[in-house]
Amino acid sequence: MALLFRCATPADLPAIIALLADDRLGQGREDAADPPNPAYIAAFAAISADANQYLAVVEDAGRVIGCLQLSFIPGLSRLGMWRGQIEGVRIAADRRGDGLGRQMFAWAVAECRARGCGLVQLTTDKTRPKARRFYESLGFVASHEGMKLAL
Repeated sequence: MALLFRCATPADLPAIIALLADDRLGQGREDAADPPNPAYIAAFAAISADANQYLAVVEDAGRVIGCLQLSFIPGLSRLGMWRGQIEGVRIAADRRGDGLGRQMFAWAVAECRARGCGLVQLTTDKTRPKARRFYESLGFVASHEGMKLAL
């Protein structure tokens, strides 16, 4: 059966949260309780209501095995170029290493092209060197230094 890439629905929320929580970093910052924490429900509603957000899931035989969020960002720089931002990429533990990540990124980049983006960008945690190597293998270049301020 072919993989299905689609927009997430509220019914997918527990599976998405479980994917987000299923690694060393996620275990310390996510809440995989069932039913979902109300903060996740509110965030899902805000994402769903924003035409420049696309919370995607990858389904195989009815099971959510991956997720990512695309943000389409308008800007004035570079002659008003739109950017695609890829965040929250997760793959089910038993599917890592089988090429699913490459398929997800090919799909995401195609979605960004279809929306008229001239650039696709992402951030990755510095404690994830394998992820960085993976992104570089896809052609992403660490051209900028990202910074964050926790509030």
